[in-house]
Amino acid sequence: MLIALADFATGLEPRLERSLDLIGVFTFAISGGLLGVRKGFEVVGVTSLALVTALGGGVLRDVILGATPPTAFSDVWYLIVPLAAAAVAFVAHAVVEAHLRHGVLFFDAAGLGLFCVTGTVKASAFGVSAVGAVLIGVISAAGGGIIRDVLANEAPSIFQRDSTLYAIPAALGATVVVVVLRNDLYSGTVAAAVAIAVFLIRLAAIRFRLRAPMPLGTSR
Repeated sequence: MLIALADFATGLEPRLERSLDLIGVFTFAISGGLLGVRKGFEVVGVTSLALVTALGGGVLRDVILGATPPTAFSDVWYLIVPLAAAAVAFVAHAVVEAHLRHGVLFFDAAGLGLFCVTGTVKASAFGVSAVGAVLIGVISAAGGGIIRDVLANEAPSIFQRDSTLYAIPAALGATVVVVVLRNDLYSGTVAAAVAIAVFLIRLAAIRFRLRAPMPLGTSR
């Protein structure tokens, strides 16, 4: 009985990571699709922006780790989910924006929290060092948003002089994940808590204009 329970618990983790990853894919795709609509793109442009936003960070993560072909190209759900999100953004963008003043930023923050967790966990599973796992977690979380902004002819928020906290919350979340993993304290509850915490920190940074420190002797 105990062996069966242990096997069941072990099998839950991959399913949990995949679920969190797909939720992150959906939220990132919504943010990309909404930005495409805001930019006045037609259906192909909106769909393309949703796809690259949703899959860009994960593809970068997998290529760096040598996990090829990337999950985005080997699991059909990684295509179905962002396409569905693109359709939602294309058809219901007015409803979303009516309920969420900053819809792009809201869904981007959700994806940031989810991907910093799943990216860090996958990097750790591949035996990457603690610092490397944190870095890959941040790349996984921020990569899709950067690609989205570049393709939409916008300066990525992470590189703007007056940008609010973006990579720092992801780095903090990734660090927490690495610490709990290395102390055998990781669980689905911890993963969800870290993702939510990063999400809330990012929203707080947007709401209260929290910014990273500038170099000494310079001003914004």
